[in-house]
Amino acid sequence: GVDIRDAQAVDAMVEEIFADGPLTGLVNNAAGNFISPTEALSPRGFDAIAGIVFHGTFYVTHAVGRRWVEAAKAAGGWTPPQAMKSVISIITTWVENGGPYVVPSAMSKAGIAVMTQSLATEWAKYGVRLNAIGPGEIPTEGMSKRLIPGEQPGERSRRFNPQKRSGEMSELQNLATFLMADGCDWLTGQLIHMDGGNY
Repeated sequence: GVDIRDAQAVDAMVEEIFADGPLTGLVNNAAGNFISPTEALSPRGFDAIAGIVFHGTFYVTHAVGRRWVEAAKAAGGWTPPQAMKSVISIITTWVENGGPYVVPSAMSKAGIAVMTQSLATEWAKYGVRLNAIGPGEIPTEGMSKRLIPGEQPGERSRRFNPQKRSGEMSELQNLATFLMADGCDWLTGQLIHMDGGNY
């Protein structure tokens, strides 16, 4: 493992991976969170979340993307569709509607959304696509305990979601597989929220 808050450690890890053969895709799924009234949040608490989610995601994207851009430039600067590279970042619906008590994470995920859109235009000519997925509630042990303690996983979605259910991991996996696969290479810079119409 590597501490993604450490840019040098991330770059060394990515260098090691590329030594075995270049990546064709990257999924950013860094997460860190705890529930806190924002007025009670310490600078260290804020930095702990932003370091993982905001900085860490950028460091990994930069380390991988920089190598893809350098390779494309060395090859003449144009990448045929079948050689496109893809970055998928997991964000949250909070980037659209905010999220109380999770401000450091919401701010960080909003930054990743803008990174996705910005780099989609900057790196398009080098054959790099970037998209982001903002899932609604998909119950997992870690998410449920941290973000909705004392509540049965999926209960809030069963009560309030237009589809009267939470999402399933397979649905997130299917969307990520589509975004990573060849065949829709013109799709880039998009923030796709998958939450049953709830956001």
